Amino acid sequence: MNKKILLTSFQTWLPDQVSNSSDDLLGKIAQTNDLSASLTFLRQLPVDIAEASAQVIATIDQIQPDGIICCGMASKRHKLTVESCATREDACLQTPVNLEQLIAALSGCEISHDAGKFVCEGLYYEVLKYLGEHHLNTSCIFVHVPVLNPENLPGILADFRIILEQMAQ
Repeated sequence: MNKKILLTSFQTWLPDQVSNSSDDLLGKIAQTNDLSASLTFLRQLPVDIAEASAQVIATIDQIQPDGIICCGMASKRHKLTVESCATREDACLQTPVNLEQLIAALSGCEISHDAGKFVCEGLYYEVLKYLGEHHLNTSCIFVHVPVLNPENLPGILADFRIILEQMAQ
């Protein structure tokens, strides 16, 4: 049976942004149909921690995914980065996913320990908190996506597909 993976992305948050690279990447993934997982997309979440978290948690309750990959844009990064944790005040929640193993075969991906102190980290924290409080055995990671261009898109798309396949095992 195919594992169910929930994929999320955000809207843009600055007036001069044409698109959000995380949403662009999910758009490319949505065009493929050769992945082993059953994918549910929750795209263009509002750039508001409470609203975005409420939508994601409602979808978790509805579809009961086996895995969750939340995505956000990191315009100053040059590679896909998988976040190890999310922090709020003095609390730090870590993903239970073995990130070293997850990205071992990827050349264009690295692990980050700073999810950015913005809506990305807020959403990641709320989802990890919800999964823990409800004792759900659901894998969850947050992936930051750099600005996409014709040169980096093929490699980033290939690496993200591998992450998806790893999460679906």
